[in-house]
Amino acid sequence: MVNFLLKYASISAAVLIPLYASLLGLLTTSAFQAHVVYLHKIQMTWFKDLDVPESFGFLRNQVTPFFIKTADGEALYAWHILPVELYRKHELALIAEPSGFVFDITSRVGFNLLHDDPDARLVLHFHGAAGTVGSGYRVPNYRALSAGQPGKIHVLTFDYRGFGRSNGTPSERGMILDAITVVDWAMKVAGIPPSRILIFGQSLGTAVSIAISEHFALQSPPVIFTGAVLVAPFVDVATLVATYRVAGLIPILSPLARFPVMFNYLSTFIKDTWMSKDRLAEYVLFNEANGQKYRLTLIHAEDDYDIPSHHTQTVFWHAVNATIAGGITYGELEAKKSKSKMDLGAAGSVVEWRTENGVIREEILETGLHDVVMGNPVITIAVMRILESADPSFS
Repeated sequence: MVNFLLKYASISAAVLIPLYASLLGLLTTSAFQAHVVYLHKIQMTWFKDLDVPESFGFLRNQVTPFFIKTADGEALYAWHILPVELYRKHELALIAEPSGFVFDITSRVGFNLLHDDPDARLVLHFHGAAGTVGSGYRVPNYRALSAGQPGKIHVLTFDYRGFGRSNGTPSERGMILDAITVVDWAMKVAGIPPSRILIFGQSLGTAVSIAISEHFALQSPPVIFTGAVLVAPFVDVATLVATYRVAGLIPILSPLARFPVMFNYLSTFIKDTWMSKDRLAEYVLFNEANGQKYRLTLIHAEDDYDIPSHHTQTVFWHAVNATIAGGITYGELEAKKSKSKMDLGAAGSVVEWRTENGVIREEILETGLHDVVMGNPVITIAVMRILESADPSFS
């Protein structure tokens, strides 16, 4: 029996080790790496037409599908989603319009309800890896985003280049350009100032959200959005792949994390690094130095099997560290958090770090997985907390 098991183990090793070595070799190529990091060819909406949002549970013409063109010639597929109470008030005009994809969104009733309302708020939604604007828990997420003020909070979501019906190939540089394009559309075409724009990102979308927040904050004059809600952020790609398992099961580089020399060598091949911790620290540092008001909420579930919640705790530390002259160690911050942390029992815990200019909030939930949390009330409350903080009359 022992001999049989040893023979079986040796055969398995003889098969698996070369396969894993081949995978590592493929991961050093930029094309294969992009497919692994972004999973953009996994759409999860193959049997539904994105041009028919009603098939995803929306009301007729509650969603307007359209394209936004980037400066480098890509076409980004987008949805403008009306809040339900606003829809109810204008239902007859909305259902009278043809449904489906439109070439000129500015001619639509829904667009003008956003453009012409000085009290409207717009959530720019940056989704995670894989799928499309209509995949998985993203549809409940849109409803949660506007639920706190269903007459005023619009949502604009889109697929990055290479995802869904957007053309092109995803890359860090390209996706940041996509985000810049969408922000420019919101401000210049829809006419929504940054003080009425909230940034929302989940998973990979948090890296895009942080990058775009930093990009606009560093402009002259600075462009600072009303706030950002980041769900399941990660430190950077190198740190993520050290623990990441596809679907919580298939490891990428995590088996090599115990061999630092080999792991660090392979990490040099990472093309798109997405240094979220550093970008967020730079964003906070700039705002603190220039007296700009900012509001950040980081949310993570402890049972997230895709991205462990310690990523949020590390990102939070880097953000807080940027507010303190001379900095603060991770251990020192943890000691301070233990004294000020609000224990919510089965709902998790909350810590807020406040300065004269900003609020950085960390919410660690006991449950919520990687995606399920997006449709939960904690998202609605996070959005409203930021919007009301920026403008107490918005309630």
